[in-house]
Amino acid sequence: MDSALSINAKLEDDEKSLLDRVIDWRVKHISDNQFVLLLSFFVGIFAAVAAFVLHWLIHQIQTLLVSGFSTTSENWMFLVFPIIGIWLTSLFIKYIVKDNISHGITRVLYAISTNRSRLKAHNCWSSVIASAITIGFGGSVGAEAPIVLTGSAIGSRLGLLFHLDNKTLMLLVGCGATAAIAGIFKAPIAGLVFTLEVLMVDLTMASLLPIMISSVTATCFSSLFTGDSAMFNFQMDGVWELDRVPAVILLGIFCGFLSLYFMRVMTWCERGYAKLAKHPYVKLLVGGIALSTLIFFFPSLYGEGYNSLSIFIEGKTPTDWGQVMNGSLFSGNDNLLVLYVGLVMLTKVFATSSTNGAGGCGGTFAPSLFIGGFGGFFFARLWNMNQIGVYIPERNFTLYGMAGVMAAVMHAPLTGIFLIAELTGGYKLFIPLIIVAISSYLTISVFEQHSIYAIRLAREGKLITHHTDRSVLTLMNLDDLVDKDYTAVHPDMEMGDLVHAISRSRTSYIPVLDDAGHLLGEIDITKIRHVIFRTELYHRFTVAKLMTPPAAVLHESDNANDVMKKFDKTGAQMLPVLDENDCLKGYITRTHIYGTYRQMVADLSEE
Repeated sequence: MDSALSINAKLEDDEKSLLDRVIDWRVKHISDNQFVLLLSFFVGIFAAVAAFVLHWLIHQIQTLLVSGFSTTSENWMFLVFPIIGIWLTSLFIKYIVKDNISHGITRVLYAISTNRSRLKAHNCWSSVIASAITIGFGGSVGAEAPIVLTGSAIGSRLGLLFHLDNKTLMLLVGCGATAAIAGIFKAPIAGLVFTLEVLMVDLTMASLLPIMISSVTATCFSSLFTGDSAMFNFQMDGVWELDRVPAVILLGIFCGFLSLYFMRVMTWCERGYAKLAKHPYVKLLVGGIALSTLIFFFPSLYGEGYNSLSIFIEGKTPTDWGQVMNGSLFSGNDNLLVLYVGLVMLTKVFATSSTNGAGGCGGTFAPSLFIGGFGGFFFARLWNMNQIGVYIPERNFTLYGMAGVMAAVMHAPLTGIFLIAELTGGYKLFIPLIIVAISSYLTISVFEQHSIYAIRLAREGKLITHHTDRSVLTLMNLDDLVDKDYTAVHPDMEMGDLVHAISRSRTSYIPVLDDAGHLLGEIDITKIRHVIFRTELYHRFTVAKLMTPPAAVLHESDNANDVMKKFDKTGAQMLPVLDENDCLKGYITRTHIYGTYRQMVADLSEE
């Protein structure tokens, strides 16, 4: 007998896959905390590789297409390349990916808040290819959001591969996002605070260490691939002085309103393109023509725009700054520099929304930096030209503007501060960066309560927050709480048959359904006790005469916060859940949802 059992056990072991054996070995020899640290290291490596590949692809495509373009006159191919890029991207998404991969950071937030941090496998590579095509051909969007989606997907898939729980999955998604930002900018602190501010991953000692490991690992490997120099060769113009504080505060307020313009116009444009969703070629034509026309007149809008920003950050004279107009109708007219910068600053939002609206793939991370940089230069140049007050360095204020708009658009002041400091090595600018970020953030907060990434989720009540209790309500999966084991009755059923149904039921509530499964009412056993024992009434009463409407009705689309509010308002112990067709799906009990809530709060609060 023992030998037979041992043979069976051996056969079962042989049938196990290599991965299953690795998982079994890991469970026995490596603790969960240690394993998460190990995975965070590999997430950092893979995210850095993805960032390098994406930027390499973008550079190769742009070099192939525009390296020979004239810098002194307009280039007519700008009217063609962006349309081709968006068309190729849309074909790639439609026939190969077959899924929506736009708005990468928003999709990560959505995965955290509604899909238990589960991202699809193709997200590990599809965004890299799609955004490389879009941006390489001139799409006026950023590569950061696609890389954040890629890094987050890498973290999610590694967690799923090793059968980790939902809490750990969310942490690994945060590690991937951190590594993506750290890798693409070589900015480890900015990557860390981005995850905490934008993705709203709860900060505990258990989560901080893996995120830091991913951030540092991605930064080191990116430096290994591309060198350890900062993105911009910045030389601080003058020493920070207190008499520039008023100008910095005013710039922050200006950035706040500029961010409001960016967010409102972006939302308006996205709604317009959404109306054309049923007509993809019309959408491609409208968006492509709008984008190509804008790039033709303002070549600075081509691609991410970091080369244009570097002109303001590294230049010293109006002649240097005038290079930003190369290839445009403004080329050679340095007296029109402020006009050109202002027009580019205002039209960038239309170029970005047209790129994504027409079918391209990219994010708003780089556009917010671009608009902020142009806005900061525009502000400083006007200030100095009109001699409003003390001289303010244009290159410094370009950086302040980048931090200010990013802080407002993303509702992430710390990310804006540390990113700009790390991008330039300009750590001596911390004080003005803090002032402009705070001023900008306070300004936008008056008008918009959420970031551009979170605003859609916030409207649907699906946004995760830093408040542990609210985060738990967001993370709760109602499908797991629905009890589908119920005994239903028909409205025409006689009371005698109802009594038999009651004897089979596990609950005190019995739903009354029609033939299609729609909920008509319910039988509360406690309310009919005075008649169910009177056998002479068994053939006189039907279920329809005994049923009562439920205290409230839940829908499968309701979030946990709304569900708990309905329980509190009604005082009910059990509420029915209806699907999208108003058919009964099951019941949720007060004890079950509150018990689950308390357990999740305890788990999430563990150090």
